[in-house]
Amino acid sequence: MELNGLSPAQLLHTGAALAAVVLLAVAGRGAARWVRLPEVVGEVTAGLVVGPVLLALLGAEVFGAVLPGPVLANLKVVGEAGLVLFLVGMTHRLRSSGGARSSRRALPVLAAWALVLPLAAGLLLVAVVEAGGDPAVRGTAPLPAFVLMVAVAMSITAVPVLSRILVDRGMTDTTAGSLALGAAIVIDGVGWVLLTVAVGLGTGSASGLVGAGQALLFAAVVALALRWVLRAEAVRRYFARRPWGAALLIGAVTLATALETERLGLTAVVGAALIGLGVPREEPGPWEGAVARVSRWGLVLTPVFFVVTGVSVLTKAFAATSWTLITATLVLGLAGKLVGGYVGARRGGLGPAEAMRVGALMNTRGLTELIVLQAGYRAGILSAPLMLALVVMALATTAATGPLLGLVNRTAGRAGPVDGRTVPAH
Repeated sequence: MELNGLSPAQLLHTGAALAAVVLLAVAGRGAARWVRLPEVVGEVTAGLVVGPVLLALLGAEVFGAVLPGPVLANLKVVGEAGLVLFLVGMTHRLRSSGGARSSRRALPVLAAWALVLPLAAGLLLVAVVEAGGDPAVRGTAPLPAFVLMVAVAMSITAVPVLSRILVDRGMTDTTAGSLALGAAIVIDGVGWVLLTVAVGLGTGSASGLVGAGQALLFAAVVALALRWVLRAEAVRRYFARRPWGAALLIGAVTLATALETERLGLTAVVGAALIGLGVPREEPGPWEGAVARVSRWGLVLTPVFFVVTGVSVLTKAFAATSWTLITATLVLGLAGKLVGGYVGARRGGLGPAEAMRVGALMNTRGLTELIVLQAGYRAGILSAPLMLALVVMALATTAATGPLLGLVNRTAGRAGPVDGRTVPAH
């Protein structure tokens, strides 16, 4: 993440492009609400598709004038900055949300099955890629890094989007809802650790592994130091009267840590994730509001990340990605989460209908999946065609969550009973 120098004309051009992206995101969210899908699906789809569509309609020469290289490069920096700022709030939330209401007996069983079976689905996808023998899809990453990266990509569940779906459907206090959210938190925690290992293995050399280890150590030390500073009573009192100052401090530390983590050889999102884990979770205190504000800043900028990804990655992937690969990825992605969630919930003591609801909820991948995919692509582990197939899988499975829940509810009765209450069949 290094901003290029901008002339006044390029600065205006970049500002106009940012404004257009924000309007595009608003339109995408509105379209998703209209068809009763999670807003993130509309926002992400609009961002990823607009670049390839404009390129096809305008041609390379006109498109290059509309979005020249220097402007695109700086939009990329803005998008990545938004990504790491959003990630602070997401990983901060992983530390304590959800699982407290979940059954102590069912949660570990569900988390285990809902992690292991999607990991196995990832291994099957690797076998499909290897059997295809297409080097453009396989890429050049070392096999251990490739296997682990694909497995992690198939296992992720998006905690923020899942939380929103539970609220929208009145399932926050149900057994299925709290179990799914608790399991998602556990799985994503494990997923971030495995992602770090995969990126380290992707270097393919001892020196690269050492550099990744140094980057991880640096980010961990900064996170611990920040935690120690923020827990000091004098610091807490000072920032309690200055909420914007608290947000600026956390945002600045996040960006600096992410930038240095990337320079040392590890993906920037790992540094940001560790900062999110390091911020104290204390009530009362200024830190919850500050982290939420930082995450909102990032959320405003993340549509830029989608647009840049669509232009720089997915445009060249469309011609090289087969429908066979996309279909296999989608089927394995759906099956791993549905079966893993269902079996885990059943073994945890839930009935068939509740277990199916859990399986449907675990398929929510959303923005978290795209962050993981971007990390894998930036590390040179995922090829552009495979990333496109995984992006399609992430969007399709997230969009399918609502219809799958509706199908389960209709199968269990017009409005299926949940914990003695009624869940809408929509």
